[in-house]
Amino acid sequence: QVQLVESGGGSVQSGGSLRLSCAIFGYSFSTYCMGWFRQAPGKEREAVATIDSDGTTRYADSVKGRFTISQDNAKNTLFLQMNSLRPEGTAMYYCAADFVRFCGWGPGAFNYWGQGTQVNVSS
Repeated sequence: QVQLVESGGGSVQSGGSLRLSCAIFGYSFSTYCMGWFRQAPGKEREAVATIDSDGTTRYADSVKGRFTISQDNAKNTLFLQMNSLRPEGTAMYYCAADFVRFCGWGPGAFNYWGQGTQVNVSS
């Protein structure tokens, strides 16, 4: 059974940085797509960044140049480095995965989800 466990959330001031981690258990597929999503109170869950098994990355326009998605295949871990955080980045951040050749973008494209880690950015 595939399990995803996020960590690294917390509270920072505007302009600060955080690094989220997602440990992934129970899969051995060579083809996959992984992503980070976030959901603020009262808003829909939105994609932040994705990475596929070829290393191709994609970012939401709102985070380009500030966030970086990466992976450590040896440790089955996904990361999201978040720099220059803004108050509108306050949300629950989720790690997601699916085992397809090409990454989708919206939440419906992913079948496996973590429980989320909270990020709070104060002004």
